[in-house]
Amino acid sequence: MARRVGLVLGAGGTLGAAWMVGALGAVERRIGRPLRGVDLMVGTSAGSILAAALRCGITVDTLVAHQRGEGLADLPDAAEFARDTGRMPPLPRFRLGSPGLLASAARAPLQVHPRVAASALLPAGRAQHRVLHAFVSSLSARSSWPRRPTWIISVNYGSGRRVAFGRTGAPAASLADAVVASCSIPGWHEPRLIDGQRYVDGGVRSVTSLDLLSRAGLDEVYVLAPMAGHDLGRPLNPALRTERFFRNVITSWLMAEVRKVEAAGTAVTVLTPGPADVAAIGLNLMDPGRRLQVLETSLATARHALGDVPRAA
Repeated sequence: MARRVGLVLGAGGTLGAAWMVGALGAVERRIGRPLRGVDLMVGTSAGSILAAALRCGITVDTLVAHQRGEGLADLPDAAEFARDTGRMPPLPRFRLGSPGLLASAARAPLQVHPRVAASALLPAGRAQHRVLHAFVSSLSARSSWPRRPTWIISVNYGSGRRVAFGRTGAPAASLADAVVASCSIPGWHEPRLIDGQRYVDGGVRSVTSLDLLSRAGLDEVYVLAPMAGHDLGRPLNPALRTERFFRNVITSWLMAEVRKVEAAGTAVTVLTPGPADVAAIGLNLMDPGRRLQVLETSLATARHALGDVPRAA
């Protein structure tokens, strides 16, 4: 019997997406079958875009070519995405991002995660994902949702609850709306309105939401987490030391989720940026000027990390 395999694609902005695209080929070779056919795919923020693309039939080779700037009929030019998102956020509106979320946290502090509650204090963002929404809409024109199980992670910006669009019991949403919601960074983007509720970036709650797979009945899960990292050293530069601090914190959160899923009997393989990748990424995950360097570095480092020998199905 074929092993049931899951793929988790985490948050990480423009450069996190480039790093994951570089790593996808190594994961595909390890699994031994096209990634679009894995038994469960979970995408958060930048990872949700890749999850949507893969589930809608875009191949890994096509994603690599797109990152390299090759003109492709199925995908908007990479520069269009860069202009749509921006290297830095536009000036936000001078009001709290979500007074309703603060009220929810005050009423039930144990039911709203502290990181989610803190995001309500950010100013209301202005940016919109017009290019992204049009892109995913064109991919999913034939069906409102991929046939194979696909979860797109977001956070309800009023209640603070994490939502896995596409999961049984989750609110109904088009794939395009779900991806835009998952990519709407508080303080940077406008929340996505879906059926009267405002939703924001799922990375506010967890950069991967791997913990949701503890009862998914999978044999193994591959996790791409561009915001985490192991053994990255202790640089002297204060800005880099701060960046490493946050990566270490995120990594500790991720590993707690790994332990939860492993305790349920699922093997977990986590791939994170190594020293060469982090050097290529730099300090701004949204800097499109580093995209090609990050991609090419990841293509080499991921191949080394996972090897090219397929695992038996």
